[in-house]
Formats: sequence, C-alpha cells, structure tokens
Amino acid sequence: MIDSQALDTLFNNARTANGWLPGEVTDAQLRQAFDLMKMAPTAFNAQPARFIFLRSTAAKERLRAALSPGNLDKTLAAPVVALIAYDTMFHEHLPKVFPHNPAVKGLFESDAARTGRETFAFRNSTLQGGYFILAARAVGLDCGPMSGFDAAKVDAEFFPDGRFRTNFLCNLGQGDPAKRLARSPRFDFDEVCSIR
Repeated sequence: MIDSQALDTLFNNARTANGWLPGEVTDAQLRQAFDLMKMAPTAFNAQPARFIFLRSTAAKERLRAALSPGNLDKTLAAPVVALIAYDTMFHEHLPKVFPHNPAVKGLFESDAARTGRETFAFRNSTLQGGYFILAARAVGLDCGPMSGFDAAKVDAEFFPDGRFRTNFLCNLGQGDPAKRLARSPRFDFDEVCSIR
C-alpha cells in the first residue's frame, strides 16, 4: 500500500482548482504525467485518449467560444489547459498496442461496429483522463477538470477532420487556495454500495 502522504496527494486533499497562482507548468511535468498515465490499463490496451496541451494565450483563446460563462475566466487564466479527446479509429493501432492478439482489430472494423467503437473509445479515454488527473497530482500539479463547454465547437476548432472527439477539459497549474471551495459532502459506503 502507498503511504498516507501519497493518498492525501491523490485523494484525501485533492480538490478541483478554481483559480491559479502565477507559475508555469513545464514540458517535463506534462511528459512525466503522461508517462505515468500511459502505464494504467485500458481494454485491449487500446489507449484511445489523445491530448492537446494549450499553454499560449492564443491557443487558449481558441476555446473561448466553446466555454460556458462559469468556466471562461478560470480556463483562460490557467497555465495549461489539457484537451482530452479520443481517437474514433483507435482500432487501427491495435496490432501495435495489443500485439499478442492483433486479430482483435477486426471486432471494431465494420460500419456496424462504429457505435460500439465510439462508446469503447469514449469509455476508455475517460479512464485515461482520470488516470491523467491522478498522474498530474502525483507530479505536483493541481487540476480543474470540467465538462462545461460545447464539445462540438471544440471539435470543430481542434479536430475538424472528425477523427478525434473531445471528451473533457482539465485546467492545470498551481491552484490558488483562496479560490478553493469548501469540500462538498461525500456518500458513505452503505449509501451507494452493496456487496452481494
């Protein structure tokens, strides 16, 4: 089991950042977080998530029209915005990433399989996005994941060919403690879980 400090960093003290302190997110931090995230499992090792890290003002401004009013200022102020998307044609890479059974690619190739393929890609990229948040916290970053945006507008701006689709956005940097909300209540085990 990992120690209590690691548990606090990843879970117990982890909060959504709603404001940012001055300072940069380095390329090294982004690479380190990605390299941690990529080791976590996905079905068929498919790894459908794709990432764009928006650091420059010009790059973040491209999101402006897609952001909900409540997310606009904090997103444009974030040192980096991670755009977490998924590859709708991830199955093309299965012979490389799942080499012990490359025939599994065939499960996703037909037009009839397209809906299932996209559901699979969305589900597994969501896992990878969650892993990325934990990895970013592990390398010392605060995170502000969000879904308050118009995905169709983000896709049109960043993925006009339609192959990749936006899953969610995540602001990254050093969170401003003064803008942190009080922790909201959590369910207890017996309220939402059963053992059968």
